Amino acid sequence: MAVVPVKGGTGAKSRLGALPHRIALAKAFALDTVTALRGCPSIRRVTVVTSDAGLAARLRDLDVDVVPEPGGSSPTDSLNAAIRAGIDATRRAEPDCGLLIATGDLPALTSSAVEQVLTRSAGHQRAMVPDAQGAGTTALLTLAGVIVRPCFGPGSRAAHEAAGHRPVEAPAGMRRDVDTSADLDAAIRLGVGPHTLALI
Repeated sequence: MAVVPVKGGTGAKSRLGALPHRIALAKAFALDTVTALRGCPSIRRVTVVTSDAGLAARLRDLDVDVVPEPGGSSPTDSLNAAIRAGIDATRRAEPDCGLLIATGDLPALTSSAVEQVLTRSAGHQRAMVPDAQGAGTTALLTLAGVIVRPCFGPGSRAAHEAAGHRPVEAPAGMRRDVDTSADLDAAIRLGVGPHTLALI
């Protein structure tokens, strides 16, 4: 099972700055991330947490479960609050499932990359995929029944390692999240999915 948090609205991907179609790009990143997860044979269900009604409708067309983003959390914890909501919804539906939590900004992600990481993490109760810079996190993985405490944000790799998540090797597309225009250029060089490609 996979959980993907996606920030919607005008605040989406604010660090992309003045790039044209910034909000549309953020949605495209999410759609390409989810499409890669849905194409992975080992993932039976994908749950996306978002406040974006338009994106939610498009995701449901991909046979994805959508959970509303919870309100009331602080801006610094909103991402982790969304992830916790997705975990809770997924485990209510599938109490004995293992989890993959992926950020929603991985436009170069492929289904084969997801499958490789699932295989490499299978022997660990908790695993993680560091981002391309090395200090952040793009994915957390846990076996069935294992408690997850997401710590996404600055320095998340160290926080997740301290919580017992073991870093695993991952293809470049699974490490390449996109926050800035330079990140997007790097993702394009790797090869992005069809939704992002249509915009660039």
